[in-house]
Amino acid sequence: MDLVDRLLSGDKVACSRMITLVENEKPGHAEAMTELFRHGGKAHIIGITGPPGAGKSTLTDKLAKYMLDKGYKVGIIAIDPTSPFTKGAILGDRIRMNELSVNPNVFIRSMGTRGSLGGLSKATSGAITVLDAYGCDYIFVETVGVGQSEVDIVKTADTTLMVMVPGLGDDIQAIKAGVMEIGDVFVINKADKDGAKRTYREIDSMIDFRKDWEFRPPVSMAVAETGEGVEDLIQNLQLHREFLEKTDAKTAKRQERMVLLIKELVHNKLEKILDKEFEKGILQEELENPYEKADQLNKNIFVK
Repeated sequence: MDLVDRLLSGDKVACSRMITLVENEKPGHAEAMTELFRHGGKAHIIGITGPPGAGKSTLTDKLAKYMLDKGYKVGIIAIDPTSPFTKGAILGDRIRMNELSVNPNVFIRSMGTRGSLGGLSKATSGAITVLDAYGCDYIFVETVGVGQSEVDIVKTADTTLMVMVPGLGDDIQAIKAGVMEIGDVFVINKADKDGAKRTYREIDSMIDFRKDWEFRPPVSMAVAETGEGVEDLIQNLQLHREFLEKTDAKTAKRQERMVLLIKELVHNKLEKILDKEFEKGILQEELENPYEKADQLNKNIFVK
């Protein structure tokens, strides 16, 4: 039985090896992904993002446990930053979720960004496809930590959960419009800390500034460490899922995601071709006009 068949039959080791195959772009991965994609489309993808230190991992852990208790199969992709110096990643989320990892109905994968911007790893989309085909009902994708440019999660998830905390310091930074528009559901974690109610009011007010919501993002409070507020949060996540399914917005969102994935796959291929061109010694030449050289490379690449 080959790797794809083993994965489709629920083999956890095969699932792990397939994600490694995709992450390292080993020979045969494209053909395997083409087959696996045909068996997916059932999982609901929940992106979990927010500022560093907001308690995203702890909250992910509690949400996953809740879903497991309800009998669902869960996948977790936790993205950790890769060092620009050593090219290594701590991959600490798997350590923090150690108790979950022994459950046969959960699959946890930590992935380094490997220099990719946007809060995700380049291989995130591929890992989601693998876990979807593996039979996960819910796939949680936890980002590195959101900034103004780290908004790729909105292109990847069906539902994006924005985790906020009191006491971030600069309130304006915490609620900038570009970041606020990422979230489908908001939660104030560490609600037992001073300033939690104020943060709740600020975020709720910021959401009200926009009047054309098809689905107004609900806001709740939680203490992930104790599990307080997790059920309320689950209800809000479910409300967004019901909205997507009733309005066909989920289908539209997934179509948009497929277009973005096609662009990403083609871009990655072109990037490799370009790297090979540079390996031929282009940089050894006297480069007087980069625009002229770029035009020449474009013609060479697209003629091929």
